[in-house]
Amino acid sequence: MATKETKQRGRPRSFDRETALEQAVRSFWERGYEATSISDLTRAMGISAPSLYAAFGDKRALFGEVVAEYGRLYGGFLSRAVAEEPTARRGVERALREAAAEYTLPGRPRGCLVISAALNISPASAEVADSLREMRLSNVREIAGAIRADIASGELPPDTDAAALAAYTGAVIQGMSQQARDGAERTELEAIAELALKAWPRKAGGEVR
Repeated sequence: MATKETKQRGRPRSFDRETALEQAVRSFWERGYEATSISDLTRAMGISAPSLYAAFGDKRALFGEVVAEYGRLYGGFLSRAVAEEPTARRGVERALREAAAEYTLPGRPRGCLVISAALNISPASAEVADSLREMRLSNVREIAGAIRADIASGELPPDTDAAALAAYTGAVIQGMSQQARDGAERTELEAIAELALKAWPRKAGGEVR
């Protein structure tokens, strides 16, 4: 007969949660949200459907954890670059170069999960698409904020369109992700990054920082 203490403890989990979560990240990264089924997830994670639901909740809740884990392990380079570099251009230059490397790293799915996971999503999963869109827009707003700070300091010309330049940069990053998924190599993405940087306005006097 089970004791009260045994009932409270329940059955011990028979799998490593962090390892299972990492496998879920790879599944959603490779296939996207809509195309990844519970069967795909349980097979990749090495657990049963009841164990998945007990440990992570439903597919939507698991995906929320996946996005957070992806950002922690792989996807935070743009925000770090913009925050750590002394100018917006330097931050974007670093972010584009890191994107070229990160999106083509051997042994990982290609491209960016946050950019590609909601492609071809159904109206029933609109909440997922909206949350990923907000994450992408948040990155664009971070870039725009850094550009505005540089305009205020004189680092960029006063007629620089911060919103348009930030949106352009976001579009380049999204395009690099898709190019990587289509098979582009790191050097090809680096060439795209170099061309994109030429669209940035020069400081008064022609100096670029």
